[in-house]
Amino acid sequence: MLTFRSGAQRLSGRALALLGLFAFLIFLPGRASTPPFDRDEPRYMEATAQMLESGNFVDVRFQDKPRYLQPAGIYWLEAAAVAASGTLHDRAVWPYRVPSLLAMTASVVLTAWMGSVLFGAPAGVGAAVLLMTSVLVTAENRMGTIDSCLLLTVLLAQTALLRAFCDRESQRPTPWQTSVLFWAAIGCGLMLKGPVILIPSLGTPLALAWVERNLSLWRRLRPSWGWLISLALLLPWCVAIGVVSHGEFFRNAVGTNFLGKVSSGQQAHGLPPGYHLLVFLIAFWPGSFFVAAVLPAIWQNRHLSTVRYLLCWIVPHWLVFEAIATKLPHYVLPTYPAIAILTAGMLTRGASVWTGWPKALWGRVLLAVYGCAWVLVGVALSVAGPILLWTLEHTLSPAALVLAGGCLPLVGLSAVLIWRSELRKALLTSAVCALLLYTGLFLVVVPRLHSIWLAPRLTSLVHQYQPCPTTDVASVSFSEPSLVFLLGGKVKLVGAQQAATMMLANRACTVALVDERDRAAFMAALGNAQSAVVSHGAVSGLNYSNGHHLTISLYSLSPKETP
Repeated sequence: MLTFRSGAQRLSGRALALLGLFAFLIFLPGRASTPPFDRDEPRYMEATAQMLESGNFVDVRFQDKPRYLQPAGIYWLEAAAVAASGTLHDRAVWPYRVPSLLAMTASVVLTAWMGSVLFGAPAGVGAAVLLMTSVLVTAENRMGTIDSCLLLTVLLAQTALLRAFCDRESQRPTPWQTSVLFWAAIGCGLMLKGPVILIPSLGTPLALAWVERNLSLWRRLRPSWGWLISLALLLPWCVAIGVVSHGEFFRNAVGTNFLGKVSSGQQAHGLPPGYHLLVFLIAFWPGSFFVAAVLPAIWQNRHLSTVRYLLCWIVPHWLVFEAIATKLPHYVLPTYPAIAILTAGMLTRGASVWTGWPKALWGRVLLAVYGCAWVLVGVALSVAGPILLWTLEHTLSPAALVLAGGCLPLVGLSAVLIWRSELRKALLTSAVCALLLYTGLFLVVVPRLHSIWLAPRLTSLVHQYQPCPTTDVASVSFSEPSLVFLLGGKVKLVGAQQAATMMLANRACTVALVDERDRAAFMAALGNAQSAVVSHGAVSGLNYSNGHHLTISLYSLSPKETP
C-alpha cells in the first residue's frame, strides 16, 4: 500500500522551471508554419481580429454575425497577444496561438508540481511527461482555441484545492489566499467557457465530501464568501453583453450551445456513452496503455487519500461528458493531468519490474488486447507522415521516411519492455518516440501537405489578381472560416446566384471563387455577361473538413465588355 507523501521529495523551483522550458520548446514546432485549422480555430482568430479592428471588446462577432457561444475571455487573451506582436494586419496565425502555448506550458508545470506533492519528485516528472507527450495535448496546444487556457484555470483551481487538502492531512489551517486562488481560477474559467469549469472544480471537493462523508475540505475553501470573487470576475462582462445583446447572448450561449449539447448531438457530434473511453487509446497515447496497466494498483490503493482525491477529480467529470449527447475528444481534457499524476504515482511507487498485472485471466486478456491496439496505434502514427505525403501529394519525402524509420524501432522496443514488465523504461522509450514523432510531423510533414491547405492557396491567388485596392471577393464553393480569416474578413460566403449579382453590380472590382461543380450555375446566373468572364487560375485540393475534392477557379468580369 502507498502512503501519503505530502511535503516529501517535492520538485524544486529550478526543476519545475526546466520542465516548463522543455515543454515550451517541445510545443513550439509548427506554430507559425501551420495554417488555421478549420473550423473552430479561424472563427476565434477572425472574431479576435474584428474585436481589435472595431475596438468593441464586449460584443464578439464573426463577420456581421454575433458569436454568442461563450464569454469573451479567450478573445481578450488572443487580442492581447496579437496587439503585442503588432501583426493584426498581416493576419499571421502564430500570435493567436500564444495563449494556448503559454497555458499548456504552465499546465505541464502545475501537473509536475502536483504529482511531486502527492507521490514524490519522480512521479511529478513522470506526470509531466505523460501529459506533454499525449496526442490530444500536442494538438490542443497548437490551436488558438479555448481548451488549453481552460485547462490552466482547472489546474489553478486544483492547485488551491490540493493545498487545502495537504493542510487538512497535516492538520494545519488553510490561509485565505488559497481560497482566493480557488475562486479566482473558477471566475477566470467562467469567463473562458462558462459553467464548464464548475464540473471539475466544484465536482472534485463535493465528490470527495460525499465519498468521505466529510465537508471539512469544502469548508477550507470558504464557499460562504469565495463565490463572490468568481462573480466579481464574471458579472461586469455579463451585464455589458446582456445590455448590448438584449439578452440574446444568454439565450444562445446557455439555452442553445450549453444545454443543447446535453440533450442532443450538435454539429454531427452526437455519440453514445463510451466514446471517450474508446478514443482515450489514441488521445492519451503513449500514456494510454500505462493507465490501463496500473488500474489494478489504483483499485488496490483506492482508499488512500491521495488516490481518492484524484479519482474524485477524474470520475465525476468523465461521467458527465460520457452522459451528454455531444462528444468531442477535448471535453475530457481537464481530467488528463489527474490521470497522468495517478499513473505516474503508481509506476514510481512500484518495483522496477512491474508486478501489478491483473490477477484474473479475463483481465490479462483484456490488457493484452489493449496492448496490441496500443502498438498498432504507435505504428500507425509512426508511418502516418510518409503515407499522407504519398497519398495526398504523391511525393516520397526522405525526411519523413527517416522519421518513420526512427520511430518504429522505438515502438517495437517499448513493446518488448512492456512484455518484460519494465513499464518505467517502456514509458520513457515511448515518450521519446512521441516527441520525435510530433516534432517531425510539424516540421517535416504538415508544411508539405499543400493539397489540404486550400485557404492559404486561394488567398494567394486572390492577392495575385486584385483589380482594385478594395476588391470584393465572393466565395461560392469554399465556405471555411480559414478563408475568411486569411482574407481579412473581406469575403462573402454566398451561392452562385448571389455571386453573379455581386459581380454584375460591381464588375470592375469583384472576383468570385467557384468550384467546377458550381461553374454551370454561376455562368447561368451571369446571363449575357458570360462572354466577359475571365479566369485567373485555379486551385485544386481536398477540403478536409468535409472530404470534398475541389478545383476552384478565380473569375472576374472584363470591364471592356457589357452584358
